[in-house]
Amino acid sequence: MTLQSLPYITLLGFLFGSTLVVSRFSIGQFAPTTYIGLRLSLAGLAFVLIYLIASRRRPWPTDRRLWKHAAVLGILGTAVPMTGFVSALQYLSSGLASVLITTGPAVTLLLAHIFLPDESLTRRKAAGVALALGGAVLLALRGESGLGGSANPIGYLLIFMGILFGNSATIYARKYMRDFDSFDVTSIRMFAAALVVMPLSAVSVGFDLQAVTGAGYLALLWASIIGTFAGMLLAFYNIKRFGATVAAMTAYIIPIVAGLGGALLLDEKITPIMLVGMLLIVVGITIINRKKTARPSAL
Repeated sequence: MTLQSLPYITLLGFLFGSTLVVSRFSIGQFAPTTYIGLRLSLAGLAFVLIYLIASRRRPWPTDRRLWKHAAVLGILGTAVPMTGFVSALQYLSSGLASVLITTGPAVTLLLAHIFLPDESLTRRKAAGVALALGGAVLLALRGESGLGGSANPIGYLLIFMGILFGNSATIYARKYMRDFDSFDVTSIRMFAAALVVMPLSAVSVGFDLQAVTGAGYLALLWASIIGTFAGMLLAFYNIKRFGATVAAMTAYIIPIVAGLGGALLLDEKITPIMLVGMLLIVVGITIINRKKTARPSAL
């Protein structure tokens, strides 16, 4: 991670970390898919307003290639991961979920090694990947939930489904979408994801908002405008400017924000095993991103 990228990565980590906390609060009032569908729809409306207000400077996108790639990104890289992460919060604390999400750079590295010619997997990086994923496996085997009891394995499966799809989308974006405008890509991404999630939610669980309080609606607005609208736009910008691996370093910041926020606001637990697992993951990711020191040439 370069000093130039640090402010962008830190800000995005705060946006996503705080959104995890408010999302875990929200699923006590919304059905998970209803909450996700509303988040995506509100974020999509925010993009529409920008297009209407700044129509001369930012015309509505009409490129068919853009719509095709961004729609794929929206369905597989937004709708599926978001559904996995938010649904997992029924079984895991926001702090633990964020710790598991921290393994994202390791997954990104593996995928980048396969699909991107400028991202190679060395022995050192392979060791870092093994260590990071080992920390996640430790947490899963110990059954940590961050909620004071044993975790339901479904929570871990949902998290890792989200990681796989989300980081695959990172590689897809870098490989096929470098030349597209980040605002247009993110807006179409939101539209496509909302058009998939909202109808499926209405059919599968209905649309009941009777249990939602004022605080629940405020949490929804935060997650929609701050975590989804602003967060997704910044995430795509980071990928284009700094590359897939550096952009994934946001995962360092998310556990700090989500762990502290969950403990202070939602009475979540931070156990010694969670700290050990987090340490293994962070050390592994640090090894992955450490630049190899050049040896002095012989005289």
